[in-house]
Parts: sequence; C-alpha cells; structure tokens
Amino acid sequence: MAAPELLSSAAQALALEAMAKLAAQVRAGGLYATSPCISVCRMDPQVNLCQGCFRTLDEICQWSKSDTAAKRQIWSRIEQRIQGSTA
Repeated sequence: MAAPELLSSAAQALALEAMAKLAAQVRAGGLYATSPCISVCRMDPQVNLCQGCFRTLDEICQWSKSDTAAKRQIWSRIEQRIQGSTA
C-alpha cells in the first residue's frame, strides 16, 4: 500500500488560514458549529490529524452524534492545533 499523499506546504497554509477564520467565527458565536470538513480528507500519519479539518479520527466519527456544545469543543481544539502549528 502506498503512503498517503500529503498536502503541499502552500495548500496546507491555505487550509490553516481558512480553518483559523472559521474557528474564530465559531468561538465568537457568529457561526453555528458547522462541520469543519473541507473535503480534503487525508490523515497525516505523523500527527494523526486530517490535513483538511485538523480533526482526529475519533472527532470525525463523533461529529454527527455530538450536540452543539461538543461540536464547539472540537472547534476549540482545532483552533488550538492551528495556533500550535503556526507558533
């Protein structure tokens, strides 16, 4: 089995920027806790996160079963991951 293709650094930077904006909107309460999926479904084996939405597999699987508060918590963790990756 071939190794998963990782996003280019430019694509990763665009995904980070888009997700950071969405996370800030969710945190501010101005956006319903919509799914963070941006249809870039590739798991990074180094950090076990989706390269598109920065969620773990557990978070992805639990999303549809989660209430709004739990979805906002996931968004909060996404935002922390993004901030940690750009520090």
